[in-house]
Amino acid sequence: MFQIYLPIAEISVNLLVMLSLGAAVGFLSGMFGVGGGFLLTPFLMLSGIPPAIAVATGANQIVGTSVSGTLAQWRRGNVDLHMGAILIAGGVAGALVGVLLLKYLRGVGQAGLIISLTYVVFLGTIGALMLWESVNVMRRQRAGKTVSARKSGQHNWIHGLPFKMRFPRSRLYISAIPPLAIGVLVGLLAAFLGVGGGFIMVPAMIYILRMPTNVVVGTSIFQIIFVTAVVTLLQATLNHTLDILLAFLLI
Repeated sequence: MFQIYLPIAEISVNLLVMLSLGAAVGFLSGMFGVGGGFLLTPFLMLSGIPPAIAVATGANQIVGTSVSGTLAQWRRGNVDLHMGAILIAGGVAGALVGVLLLKYLRGVGQAGLIISLTYVVFLGTIGALMLWESVNVMRRQRAGKTVSARKSGQHNWIHGLPFKMRFPRSRLYISAIPPLAIGVLVGLLAAFLGVGGGFIMVPAMIYILRMPTNVVVGTSIFQIIFVTAVVTLLQATLNHTLDILLAFLLI
């Protein structure tokens, strides 16, 4: 009951499960500034969706969920357009590299294996780093040491880099190289893993770029819209792995 056949993925899925999954990812996008692809894509693969199709469709779904989140953040004045433009430029470049890499792996028949292994290693590493940071914080608290808060606008090595730009909304005057590099990494992840990259971008914007926390979420979602839209277009035209019906259900 409630089974629906996906023509591109060539598999039947439960309609209610897919709708619920899309709603959950949309909630994450608006609340935390992440696309939710790091949950969506693995779940789709566990549901039997081929990895390449799960990646492409997951990126497309993130476009829809990020729009509503961006509009909400825009009304609050929490979007830095200048920073977003730099992140998007890097993201588009990274997306192109990721799509071409995925196309090559599909050609040699290793796309599914590499995507699955990359997810295991990548998410495992992130989880280990978060656990390590939490343990260190608890140790400092038990030792009676003050856990210093990172203040926005304060940098060290970034100030020595060239190509400095002003970002009035974030109250920053920093090199364009770090945000451009972050954008490239996020674009690569979006194309190769079907994730929005917010779980990488948000910490990077806070701890590396030292952006104000209230601007980070809105700017992150704003960038995700354009990068995942480019990924969707490239996946559909170069790899032919976009399942429109599945994407519609998730959105």
